[in-house]
Amino acid sequence: MDTRNDPAAAPTLRIAPELLLAARDVVVVFFDVDGVLTDGGLYLSDAGEQLKRFDILDGYGFKLLRQAGIEPAVVTGRDSAPLRQRLQALGVRHARLGTEDKRPAAEEILAALGLSWPQAAAMGDDWPDLPVLRRAAFACAPANAHAEVRAMAHYVTQATGGHGAARELCDLLATARGRYAALLRNAAA
Repeated sequence: MDTRNDPAAAPTLRIAPELLLAARDVVVVFFDVDGVLTDGGLYLSDAGEQLKRFDILDGYGFKLLRQAGIEPAVVTGRDSAPLRQRLQALGVRHARLGTEDKRPAAEEILAALGLSWPQAAAMGDDWPDLPVLRRAAFACAPANAHAEVRAMAHYVTQATGGHGAARELCDLLATARGRYAALLRNAAA
């Protein structure tokens, strides 16, 4: 049987061992929203209603995180009805919306989960995310993040924010936890 195109045979995803080592103890991931889960654009309808675009790949990544024993959390400076709807649809249980001071918000979530910074990863794209990224055991930035954020990240995704960047981090973390191959096999069965 030809297994070249059979995802159940072996994952094609390849991640540098040093990244997997750095991320192996992660059990919670903090995501920013604008510029990470969205493309960072602000869309307004004629009625002044805020619209946001989310990527389905990223949403499925959240599901895979939970299956890998990793809790997705959101800490963002904005709050909107579309964001709340999306987080509810994704089953995100830990979110702090409308907060400019993201470090204390992330620490509240860590305390609620009984975790500490060495067990956390974070993904952000701009300066307000730096306090969380700096403390997390594994920091990630989308390809289109600000230069200072990319410079401090352990990993910069190939995808841009709102276009699969969060999914890249989800896949990396599931791999670091040793769950990616089994999740792929289950999905391909």
